[in-house]
Amino acid sequence: MKHEVDAEMGPHPKPNVVVSKCLEFEACRYNGQLIHDAFVRKLEKHVNYVPVCPEVAIGLGVPRFPIRIVSPRERRLVQPATGRDLTEDMIRFCKEFLAPLNEVDGFILKFRSPSCGFKDVRIYQKSEKSPAVDKGAGFFGGSVLERFPGLALEDEGRLRSLKIREHFLTRLFALARFQVVKKSNEMRELVRFHTESKLLLMAYNQREMRVLGKLVANLEKRPLSEVLANYEDHLHKAMETAPKRTSNINVFMHILGYFSKELSMNEKQFFLETLELYREGRVPFTSALGLAKSWAIRFRNQYLLNQSFFDPYPNDLMEWSDAGRPIEL
Repeated sequence: MKHEVDAEMGPHPKPNVVVSKCLEFEACRYNGQLIHDAFVRKLEKHVNYVPVCPEVAIGLGVPRFPIRIVSPRERRLVQPATGRDLTEDMIRFCKEFLAPLNEVDGFILKFRSPSCGFKDVRIYQKSEKSPAVDKGAGFFGGSVLERFPGLALEDEGRLRSLKIREHFLTRLFALARFQVVKKSNEMRELVRFHTESKLLLMAYNQREMRVLGKLVANLEKRPLSEVLANYEDHLHKAMETAPKRTSNINVFMHILGYFSKELSMNEKQFFLETLELYREGRVPFTSALGLAKSWAIRFRNQYLLNQSFFDPYPNDLMEWSDAGRPIEL
């Protein structure tokens, strides 16, 4: 897998994304159905998808009897209708599939699946008909969490939320850009990446932003390979959780400072009112972003225009309102 940069798409490399095969790729659900997902379909031209169905991969047919996780003492993956215990087969597949994935940036997995789900998967006391006694990760989803804790990982259920989609996409494309830096193996590319990510990191985690800055300064003259490894680790930590509105507003106020002498009082007041509406959740993030970027263009501030904060992922993936359905938890 490569992180190609498509000239027609802009400066964003194509992330490598493992996706549950039943989402838009193949009718391989236990009931023989294909799940249509607008977000997975829209994202396809911007990423390199790696479809997978762990249940079919371990030899289960389509359609097939459902499987479930039971946990009387230790967790087992069973097929109640046939009495088959699929635990060892699934554990073996997870190891064989995930071990060679050295250049993956993210995962989109099937919501609540006993194999692919990474949270809210029902766990039962026994294989016979019984109520769920707990919730957790599926076998494949849990293995992904264990092996790739710092990557962009979501299920199609949670991705119905605009806020979660924005965080997933921002994280996904930031990690893909960093993979290009790693492949270059050049300090100047790391410096450029960090410089262009400063406002984004300021929004996400200021403490980790400062740690990352010290790593790039490299006052201890550590080998580049060590610097890159440490930087990647702290980049994962920095982007672990989505920024709060107050953090984004802090960045917008920082941007406003660049144009304090050029803007009229009315322009400043309108921007501050927009930020207040954003704080209250009455307008989306993109309302303030569009205004701030228009100033960078108008006053030709190249430093700001180069910031990934303004261009975290391809423009046609950016939404101006939350058209997704509420998450059903």
